Amino acid sequence: MVSNRPFRPAPANARDKLLEAAVKLVRCAGYTATSVDDLCREAGVTKGAFFHHFPSKEALGVAVAEYWSASTSGFFAAAPYHFRDDPVDRLLGYIDFRIALISGPVETFTCVAGTMVQEAFRTSDPIREACGASIMGNAGALVADISLAMQQRGVTGISPESLARHVQAVIQGAFVLAKTQAGEDAAKLAREQLGLLRHYFFLLFRADGKESSA
Repeated sequence: MVSNRPFRPAPANARDKLLEAAVKLVRCAGYTATSVDDLCREAGVTKGAFFHHFPSKEALGVAVAEYWSASTSGFFAAAPYHFRDDPVDRLLGYIDFRIALISGPVETFTCVAGTMVQEAFRTSDPIREACGASIMGNAGALVADISLAMQQRGVTGISPESLARHVQAVIQGAFVLAKTQAGEDAAKLAREQLGLLRHYFFLLFRADGKESSA
């Protein structure tokens, strides 16, 4: 397993402290249930500091999605699976890496953007759009490798973009299923779903070598 330690630098100012507080509280309780007072208390800042940086809770929600997107993009861009020569190996490595990140309480491995958009997709267009950009950005990062893998393995009938979106659909769905479980069963169920996604990719691209049991 990969440690669930924060992959963002320690917050150095009130704005970053509020964003980090939002990441934690939204994962634990959701966007709607998290109040401005809760955020200020968790961040250790005043309400005046909150409104100095964010004109509204909605603006904070948009900023959190953007903050999450920027930090996760950098984290995955530096992951070791990128150094594999074969694009199929890189794709399987990506899924393995995602599986390895799933451990501990459910709030430590689920997606902030996915959690917020489930609550705010009808009530806040700005949050919906920011969360969509975050999730679709993760999908977009896979398109080049999927396209190469399809060309090399002769896979047709689907587009690289749709397959990349399917990966994110399975990941987000796995997180939703995980939230139905208590204790260690949550992570176990999410890992199971991503393991099935890996098996699908293995079969789709007729990957060489022994299949992982992850």
